[in-house]
Amino acid sequence: MQSGKITPAIIRGMKARGEKIASLTAYDYPMTRLLDECGVPLILVGDSLGMVVLGYPDTTHVTMDEMEHHVRAAARAKPRALLAADLPYRSYDDPKLAVANARRLVAAGAEAVKGEGVLMDSVRAIIGGGIPFIGHIGMLPQSILEEGRYHIKGKTDVEGATLLDHAMMLERAGAFAIVLELVHAPIAKAITENLSIPSIGIGSGRACDGQILVVNDLIGTFPWFTPKFVQPKINAAAQIKAAIGEWKAQI
Repeated sequence: MQSGKITPAIIRGMKARGEKIASLTAYDYPMTRLLDECGVPLILVGDSLGMVVLGYPDTTHVTMDEMEHHVRAAARAKPRALLAADLPYRSYDDPKLAVANARRLVAAGAEAVKGEGVLMDSVRAIIGGGIPFIGHIGMLPQSILEEGRYHIKGKTDVEGATLLDHAMMLERAGAFAIVLELVHAPIAKAITENLSIPSIGIGSGRACDGQILVVNDLIGTFPWFTPKFVQPKINAAAQIKAAIGEWKAQI
């Protein structure tokens, strides 16, 4: 990977260079700094903070004020990585609102924003306003109230074709990368092969150009729920409990 600050153009170019894109979430200064020191090129202040930080049942409760707060904290680490941020639920329903809220996140320190689905007027308005944009298709966590459950998308021919069409729409609009969440692996592979911009998968197989995870899932600091597609690399929650237990025994 190139030295210096990571930009959307560098992330986009990683696909052409055959470099896998590692992306993780961070919600505060220390984790952002740690991930940056590990060389993670794309750090996302995700609205997953609603569950793993704020204790909400899903992402639909996360507000713009909360996203701004956590973006500011992460940005204080001044990472070499590209720092992106999720636009929260209902914050980009129309183009004017989308641009205003994307600019709020940029003012807080984000260098790109991510939005779910294909609200194309809003997507084009954000990109037209000079703000780098990451798309997100497949299972959309902000649609959980309508969906009722998290499940794999693209298992039927019609659904797979629709996902490919949506990915191409986002690329044509100017997105520099697209997250594929819980997309049927053969469809994720087909989308990846048809895009000139990177696909970043989560629970969508290994054929994507990169992978993203909620960092708490990877390191085991949210032990009360782990997605089926995640294999935690450490059980940090158990280590924390052991350390606290040892300290308590010594006082």
